[in-house]
Amino acid sequence: MKSEVYEFDAIVVGSGISGGWAAKELTEQGLKTLVLERGRMVEHIKDYTTTNMSPWEFRHRSYDTSKIKEEYPIQSTNYAFNEATMRYFVNDKENPYSTPDDQPFRWIRGYQVGGKSLIWARQVYRWSKLDFEANARDGYGVDWPIRYEDIAPWYDYVEEFAGISGQSEGNQMIPDGQFQAPMEMTCVEKHVRNELQKHWKDRLLTIGRVAHLMEPKKNRSKCQFRDLCYRGCPYGAYFSSNSSTLPAAMETGNLTLRPNSIVESILYDDKKGKATGVRVLDAETGETNEYKARILFLCASTLGTTWIMLNSRSSRFPNGFANDSGVLGHYLMDHHAEVVSAASYEAFNNKTSYGGRPNGIYIPRFQNVKETHSDFIRGYGMQGNSYQTNWSSGLEKPGFGAEFKKSLTSNGTWIMLLEAFGECLPYYDNKVELDTEKVDKWGLPTLRISAEFKENEQSMRKDMALSTAEILEATGGKNVKTNIYEDIPGFAVHEMGTARMGRDPETSILNGYNQCHSVSNVFITDGSCMVSSACQNPSITYMALTARACAYAVNEMKKHNL
Repeated sequence: MKSEVYEFDAIVVGSGISGGWAAKELTEQGLKTLVLERGRMVEHIKDYTTTNMSPWEFRHRSYDTSKIKEEYPIQSTNYAFNEATMRYFVNDKENPYSTPDDQPFRWIRGYQVGGKSLIWARQVYRWSKLDFEANARDGYGVDWPIRYEDIAPWYDYVEEFAGISGQSEGNQMIPDGQFQAPMEMTCVEKHVRNELQKHWKDRLLTIGRVAHLMEPKKNRSKCQFRDLCYRGCPYGAYFSSNSSTLPAAMETGNLTLRPNSIVESILYDDKKGKATGVRVLDAETGETNEYKARILFLCASTLGTTWIMLNSRSSRFPNGFANDSGVLGHYLMDHHAEVVSAASYEAFNNKTSYGGRPNGIYIPRFQNVKETHSDFIRGYGMQGNSYQTNWSSGLEKPGFGAEFKKSLTSNGTWIMLLEAFGECLPYYDNKVELDTEKVDKWGLPTLRISAEFKENEQSMRKDMALSTAEILEATGGKNVKTNIYEDIPGFAVHEMGTARMGRDPETSILNGYNQCHSVSNVFITDGSCMVSSACQNPSITYMALTARACAYAVNEMKKHNL
């Protein structure tokens, strides 16, 4: 049942990392802005109900049970999922999608205000000049319509606001940025860094660059090193929409936030050749409303935005909104990982560290930078950390009493882990499409996702295994073990592509300002806009692209071009 129409200057679909930034930027420029979130309300601090709970306060000690895994078979595979955090993940049974039998895809989702900004790993690495030039250099995918120089000032801008802990290194593959103080590496990590530089001039180990405050910012405290981030940070130390961008937008008085609002489709005016708003289904009442605005920002996540566009069919766009090129839904990418090497560094067993550092280390890409590898193009980076075994070993060790506790708090063996994250090339047949036969609980069509890692990724994975082990062995690691696990797309939670930017409207959806080629008042700044995947975590790039697109959109509005 349809009710009245509501009007705003701007509509933002989604409240995650991109949507939060769009809300902040547009409201601060004076635009009355509506943010639509399909999930429930999560209010900063108030709704972090598990953040201060002790392990024994959870019925299952915060571990997953067979019942939980039955309801969350996909979400429970995620690194951040457990009994304490499951409220920030969707119920897989209630939110179905489909894949071919031989091409599984792990679609990790958080339907709530803040989206996946509440459960992300917070690693933030700028893309390099080489990353923005890669497609043009080797011919895989269309050329990016921007270069590093175009986005660099916007990296500066979002880093300053978000608060990034990191160390400047002068490495071309992860350009330096605006950093607060770096977190301290462990004795083993410092050792591996020093030894690595002795063996290779092109391999660097640095402390992770992470969106955590080491110095307080407005209404946000510094990190407390609890490492309970995925429960929701009551200190606001880690960057999320809930602690940072949405409060900034709310302060302007220009923000209207509406949760439980499923955007069904985009409204389009044939005569004006512009979008006029969106049609929204209330997830609680089933009522349908229409919301109008001069500009739209789609920030519903890569697959969420693509679903909306595919479901917005009309006589003008019979194959999906703004899909004149026919590439909507295609070129889905995700990083491939699950290549892990581990080694012991027993010489440091008499040393220990304290606190729960919510961060690891990073080794930037070194393959196909100056010299060409014969087996694959593009490259990979490595993430990892070191830890002592005693306390964690108690999970599988029988015992009780004072002596048992003492044994768990004495110094144990140091272990170093390295996991490689590799770039996935853009392939046309890695795609998503509407499945009208399989509907959700609201009767809406679902997505059918078809994606796989192909020959280039498989060749790269072999080298990832060799290099992670090689680094540990060269730096004095003992008992080196390497595992190449089966990796399923979606598992890295870095899905990208499907509504890509480009220079040519015939091969892309968006221009260099994230603006739809065929509908000038619609902008897309979540992961769906990406043209290639690089190998770095992409969220800081989404933030920079969003801030840049908002500035452009507001300027165009002032010129009366939108």
